[in-house]
Amino acid sequence: MSRIPRSYLYVPGDQPDKLAKAARSGADALILDLEDAVSRAGKPLARDAVRASLDTVSDSDDVERWVRINADSVTDDLPAVVMPALTGVVVPKAEPELLAQVDRWLGAAGSGARVIAIIESARGLALATQVASAPRVIRLGVGEADLAAELGLIPDRERTEMAWARGQIVLASAVVGLTRPIGPVLTDLGDPDLLVASTRALARQGFRARTALTPRQLPVINETFTPSDAEVADATAVLQAWEAASGGVAVTAGGAFIDAAVVRSAQDVLSRAR
Repeated sequence: MSRIPRSYLYVPGDQPDKLAKAARSGADALILDLEDAVSRAGKPLARDAVRASLDTVSDSDDVERWVRINADSVTDDLPAVVMPALTGVVVPKAEPELLAQVDRWLGAAGSGARVIAIIESARGLALATQVASAPRVIRLGVGEADLAAELGLIPDRERTEMAWARGQIVLASAVVGLTRPIGPVLTDLGDPDLLVASTRALARQGFRARTALTPRQLPVINETFTPSDAEVADATAVLQAWEAASGGVAVTAGGAFIDAAVVRSAQDVLSRAR
């Protein structure tokens, strides 16, 4: 897949029927889950089912396949899922030492798998730039339930109390030069208006993707993180005005001042649109 995923759908690793249908869900990427979606007793079955699912992926399939492993069973999970169809590994409770362990194992196995690091501990958040700089990490995500519990936060419906922590993850991604981060799931599946509002808030806060618990959430997520026709037109006009000014002072037809920062934002819009 050449595009940067906007949506990542969690799929329980111990449910072969859902694993078989997930690629047709409309998600840009799948996260085959060995962690929270699976009971401890069901982990061995889930490893076998995920491996069987990865083994059926055809070369023409352009949906990314990630596997969320367990932080406390790296050496059990990775041998079961490292194979050609695996795009990469989602590492929960990401901290530098755990990421180094994952990198060592993947290196010893000769795997080129990449890593999405999910920050969901106080220490992981405090070391967010180190997490983002770890080998193989291409994107950060956030696990807000665990993070809020450890920090003693009681988030409201809009999760206002998490804004500062989200900002730290966006900042670390920018400092290291990673792809902009992935927003957290919305666990309230019965409130479509909240899904729209909270996904738009994530976009304003600097996120460019979101995880989903059900395919029903995917259309909103994909639409929110896809620039609209109006946004593309505005970005194109900005770049045209900048080029016409040959790097000097430029102003849009609507009278808005253009500088290098505005140009970078326009380039980001067009890049995502492509």
